[in-house]
Amino acid sequence: MELRLVVAIIRTLAFEPVEKTLQEMGVRGLTVTRAKGFGAHANLFSGDWLVDQVKIEIYVEQDRVESVVAAILDTAHSESPGDGIVAVLPVEKVYSVRTRGEEAPNRIRN
Repeated sequence: MELRLVVAIIRTLAFEPVEKTLQEMGVRGLTVTRAKGFGAHANLFSGDWLVDQVKIEIYVEQDRVESVVAAILDTAHSESPGDGIVAVLPVEKVYSVRTRGEEAPNRIRN
């Protein structure tokens, strides 16, 4: 079973609805980081171009990637510039800190 890492950077206000949607889908594990940044639509009229955002990271089995990505896109979408991005990255290996050994992909369930 192959794993992918889904990384989403979305508006702070979109996080709670996205979190609820992912929980309803049965996604059990995710990491959330507060972030600041700008993309293609930086606010050049502000002294601080950076805006508050949320970065979500989820390890997902390859066969669930499309449904997780679609859920994030559908829930966070507002048709406004700066809605965010979602990326999918391959995962070569995952290690358990507790056991210091390689984690079997089937033990990381989302």
